[in-house]
Amino acid sequence: MAIFLNKDSKVIVQGMTGATGMKHTKLMLGDGTNIVGGVNPRKAGTEVDFDGTSVPVFGSVKEAMEKTGANVSVLFVPPAFSKAAVVEAIDAEIPLAVVITEGIAVHDSAAFWAYAKAKGNKTRIIGPNCPGLITPGQSNAGIIPGDITKPGRIGLVSKSGTLTYQMMYELRDIGFSSAVGIGGDPVIGTTHIDALEAFEADPDTDLIVMIGEIGGDAEERAADYIKANVTKPVVGYVAGFTAPEGKTMGHAGAIVSGSSGTAQAKKEALEAAGVKVGKTPTETAELARELLAG
Repeated sequence: MAIFLNKDSKVIVQGMTGATGMKHTKLMLGDGTNIVGGVNPRKAGTEVDFDGTSVPVFGSVKEAMEKTGANVSVLFVPPAFSKAAVVEAIDAEIPLAVVITEGIAVHDSAAFWAYAKAKGNKTRIIGPNCPGLITPGQSNAGIIPGDITKPGRIGLVSKSGTLTYQMMYELRDIGFSSAVGIGGDPVIGTTHIDALEAFEADPDTDLIVMIGEIGGDAEERAADYIKANVTKPVVGYVAGFTAPEGKTMGHAGAIVSGSSGTAQAKKEALEAAGVKVGKTPTETAELARELLAG
């Protein structure tokens, strides 16, 4: 089992023919991802060769879905054009759109989030400004390195890309059912709560690791959700314990004002919901290890 992405997922890449899209399409193919096409209106009808694997380029998401049965799109589209690309994916009703692009204006993210909702949430958005998601041994949609872990029974949801990779490496001997990088921007599609709900329902996930960071109240809301709805053990980590008050740190969403949004406040909210919270990623991994050992 897995959440959102599995071996049967048929993936297209919007922006595949750009430098970043080419690089990561090659890597995703190497991880076993079933990439069935790229999208670029100016290069429609051509094919791109990736070490002997020929991937066709289509003029639109709709055409790619009709010709290939694609149900996932990964977007490597420059910030200025990302809103139009996500709207195109939503209009085509692709079930999953993974928006990797960093630097999308918050106004644009809010607009395509609202557009997806108005269209009935037929398209799940992951991101923007995220590393995507991976189900080890099955499929990889995004930029998460495919060789740092193996299939296992831990579910991971994280705001931070680099901390996603570190946690996967720390627990590589146990392995992961799926790892989802949701991004740290102020407006994102899939939230901690969405991933927690999916992992709770996944019979092959025994424990959930949740990584948050300073700013906003997403972790506090996730804590409330865990308390009311999650029966599986959850281990947490909140990045930013040493961040100075009033400063913007890292992601655009990581802004602290007063006691709201601090790492300590988030840690306390999670612990009140029964979540064991580590002070470092390594300590968090050890907590997960202890819980799984029983």
